Amino acid sequence: MKASRIKAIIKQGEGISVEFKECKKEISKDAYDTVCAFLNRNGGELLLGVNDNGKIIGIDPNYIEQIRKNFVNAVNNPEKINPAFYLTVEEVVISGKSILYIYVPGSSQVHRCNGKIFDRNEDGDFNITNNTNLVAALYLRKQTSYSENRVYPYVTMKDLRSDLIAQVREWATIQNARHPWAKMSDINLIKSSQMYSKDYQSGKHGFTLAAVLIFGKDDVLLSILPHFRTDAILRKVDVDRYDDRDDIRTNLLDSHDRLMAFVAKHLPDKFFMENGRRLNLRDNIFREIIVNLLIHREFLNAFPAKLVIEKDRIFTENSNRPHGYGLIDPKNFSPFPKNPVIARFFKQIAWSEELGSGVRKLAKYGKIYFGAEPQCFEKDVFKMIVATPQATMQDTMQATMQDTMQDKRTQEILIFCNEPRTREEIQNHINIKNRDYFRKEILNPLLEKNSLLPTILGKPSSPKQKYYSVKQKANNKTLQGI
Repeated sequence: MKASRIKAIIKQGEGISVEFKECKKEISKDAYDTVCAFLNRNGGELLLGVNDNGKIIGIDPNYIEQIRKNFVNAVNNPEKINPAFYLTVEEVVISGKSILYIYVPGSSQVHRCNGKIFDRNEDGDFNITNNTNLVAALYLRKQTSYSENRVYPYVTMKDLRSDLIAQVREWATIQNARHPWAKMSDINLIKSSQMYSKDYQSGKHGFTLAAVLIFGKDDVLLSILPHFRTDAILRKVDVDRYDDRDDIRTNLLDSHDRLMAFVAKHLPDKFFMENGRRLNLRDNIFREIIVNLLIHREFLNAFPAKLVIEKDRIFTENSNRPHGYGLIDPKNFSPFPKNPVIARFFKQIAWSEELGSGVRKLAKYGKIYFGAEPQCFEKDVFKMIVATPQATMQDTMQATMQDTMQDKRTQEILIFCNEPRTREEIQNHINIKNRDYFRKEILNPLLEKNSLLPTILGKPSSPKQKYYSVKQKANNKTLQGI
């Protein structure tokens, strides 16, 4: 966040979407009331280190990290903010004074702070917990503003796929062995993800559209949303129709896998090294593009989502309820969650990251893969346009240099192994410290090509195992017993 942007917010003053808190050495207790109110209303911007009059007081440098840590822990604690909501804190220095900036998006859920429901009005946070009319109106507003919250009381667990629920439980526990989903029943997992709610017009409880979109059987999903589909189209030769197409009419999880497979089928995996390791640029970039296409979408709109690969460009389109119009600047934009429940669910299984990180990642890697940064347009139809990836001179040079380095290292290993050597001896000789990396990326490929041979066949993990150059095979017929 740029200092100029913060100065503009302070000049604007407090209002329905802006709040200042002095917080010199600790967080004001009512700061969390404001977070709750912003979540329940239309979102807002919270500045810590600024007093009510807009004067920058600054936060004591000795307390900045502790305040940041306390804030993040609190908003992620369901005993404080319920449902919990992930927010980030950004430090900005103005005239030598540090303030903390927090962007709070509007949520599709009704949140409580310390068991109380707060709403925002002008520049104040109001406790509406005991006002049943205001609380009911708040729930209705959330349901009508976010289609993912629409309740379907006649959908039952039999209409959802238990195999997908088991799969996401496994994915979540891979990321975090202590994930609460690990010990939850199927119904409690869905409820904990805010996909079971009450319809305040009918008074009935039921699974929401989000639950159906993620776990619903295909016939159930298409019965509720007959228009629901995502088109994956290749149009390079037959530009009037298509060269290949996948008409996807299934849940969001399987839709994701089919779109990723379509991309892998038709686009190259360009060579790229980062921090000494190869990074799959294609998969990293298109995971962000596809997740954005699937989850930041107005599902009640019949406009079909599209991923189109053409000769000179690739673009995606999906129906949208815009919060602003025009080209998005990845360096200076405020992300707005279109379907927060679905987005938060995808984050739990590590298919998406912090809100807004996808656009920044695309800006970071897009120029390397596509040759130009992706362009994102926020309109009634959200559109992303990128160039079709082409092999560049830099790609060729980088790949050639890498191949040359690998060839030199291979020759060095083969010469060193004129005499049988242990895995550890070879690893130390070429100065590779990571044993798993050495075995997977260096030793195993040489064994698969028969460039190196083991002295003891069938026992790769034997403590007496050694390896020798294939050129010495004829001279080492007796090595089997070594």
